[in-house]
Amino acid sequence: MPDTPASARPPFLAPLSAPGLLIAALLFGLSITPSMVPRAPEMQGILGGVVAAVGYLLWWGLARSVIWLGQMPPRDLAPSVRRGMLLLGGGVGALCLWKGAEWQQSIHDAWNLPPVQATAPLRVALIALAVFLALLALARVFLMLSASWQRRSRRVLPPRLAHVAGILVALAVFAAVIDGIAVRGLLRGLDNTARLADSLIPPDLDAPASPLVAGGPGSPLRWKDMGRWGRSFVATGPDADAISAFWGKPAMQPIRVYIGLNAADTPEARARLAFDELARLGGFDRSVLVVAMPTGSGWLDPGGMDTLDYITRGDVATVAVQYSYLPSPVSVVVDPRKGVAEAQALFDIVYSHWTTLPAGKRPRLYLHGLSLGAFLSQETVPLLDLYADPIQGALWTGSPYLSEFWRMVQTRRNAGSPAWRPAFGNGSLIRTMNQDGGLDRFQTDWGPMRFVFLQYGSDPIVFFDWSLAWSRPDWLAGDRAPDLSPRMRWLPLVTLLQVGLDMAFAVGTLGYGHDYMARHYIPAWAATLDPPGWTVEDEARLIAHLDGLVPR
Repeated sequence: MPDTPASARPPFLAPLSAPGLLIAALLFGLSITPSMVPRAPEMQGILGGVVAAVGYLLWWGLARSVIWLGQMPPRDLAPSVRRGMLLLGGGVGALCLWKGAEWQQSIHDAWNLPPVQATAPLRVALIALAVFLALLALARVFLMLSASWQRRSRRVLPPRLAHVAGILVALAVFAAVIDGIAVRGLLRGLDNTARLADSLIPPDLDAPASPLVAGGPGSPLRWKDMGRWGRSFVATGPDADAISAFWGKPAMQPIRVYIGLNAADTPEARARLAFDELARLGGFDRSVLVVAMPTGSGWLDPGGMDTLDYITRGDVATVAVQYSYLPSPVSVVVDPRKGVAEAQALFDIVYSHWTTLPAGKRPRLYLHGLSLGAFLSQETVPLLDLYADPIQGALWTGSPYLSEFWRMVQTRRNAGSPAWRPAFGNGSLIRTMNQDGGLDRFQTDWGPMRFVFLQYGSDPIVFFDWSLAWSRPDWLAGDRAPDLSPRMRWLPLVTLLQVGLDMAFAVGTLGYGHDYMARHYIPAWAATLDPPGWTVEDEARLIAHLDGLVPR
């Protein structure tokens, strides 16, 4: 990656390119600008180092391509020009580091978080430098491997073909090492760790003693096969006494059915187990029946599930199946469609039986999903087939960017409505909301089905898109979401990398990013379910009652 011919020095020891360093410094500085979620100094340093390496690589690739095509002979830069570029790059990096704390503080202010640490810029610089040098060393190892195969290929190929052959061989070797060892090894490690955590049973979480609880006496489900989040879902949450105390009237015990990934070998078998247990516990005799899809790890948000139980006064049955051990941000990248068969099998078996029940005596049927679970739930909705016998609706929270249903709502939103809270059609079928509401923007009444989308404007899992590399997103144009930094700007390529990293760190602050609060689920569920007699006062009381509810 030198300014002088590659043949003049060993690739690994060649001096750094001044233009390349200048571009790396510029991109590093831009990477410090605010994005969707707050970034710890460690994460900002990693991002900065990666972006700087990408910038250096872009310059090097462009320069070498021009030389290879014979359009410009390689030559050294004048010392004064080289020093000027290095000084400019260093100045830009230092300026952006100095401004970085202020930029990050703008996100902290939008999220009501404590002030940024004063030592953050120094840590960012050191970590970014280490990451940049590590990636640079890796790139030079690639060059050495490529050069070695180029020399061998020249024995049988013309020089330029040999050059291409060397690069292709090096790419194949690196791809095999990275995919076969690094990526697959990391994923195996994550999967094994998540699988082990899923099997652990806390000593204070005993199997249910009641035959009226999933996994209890007489249940075909084994407690140990329900998984970590399944056991937590079934064993926790409000019981009939808690719900009755809140309403001051008798309430029912909510029915919760959850099938772990180890309970059966196939999606169809797990769906059958879920259906049989739901029927055994009388789920089809309740007023409300919810088919829920959990996140990638199998977790169901208490903020969404407990509020559902309170709003329905316990007269509800919720059924869910697990399809993965990995967290949603990992599952979205690795295999986002892995749970489609699971979701489809569960919906089909429940819906098929539900349609055979008398219309006046069956429960109202709803769908629910959070994060990747929202995407999988949406994939099971055959809208055209439902017209003959429609379900009552769905609440989808934090729908990921890969959801075609959610993207359709955004793309076809009404003129003048923001992309972060789109208004769709006349509002009789689909409505969207965030922390500040948004469901009451229509004069038209709801139709027979109610689809509600709950999403935060600062949720990168919802608003990520590959087009961020070359196009400014609509959610950064005009009025923006209140939880998004007013200082965030779209930058080609940089914004893509920023928001991509944001997805991995979008949880941890309730009410922002990808961490949804019970107080926002409550109006969303109320709009979806239209519970009889529900009032604004009921909503306020329940919000206050569940104010301290945190994910468990």
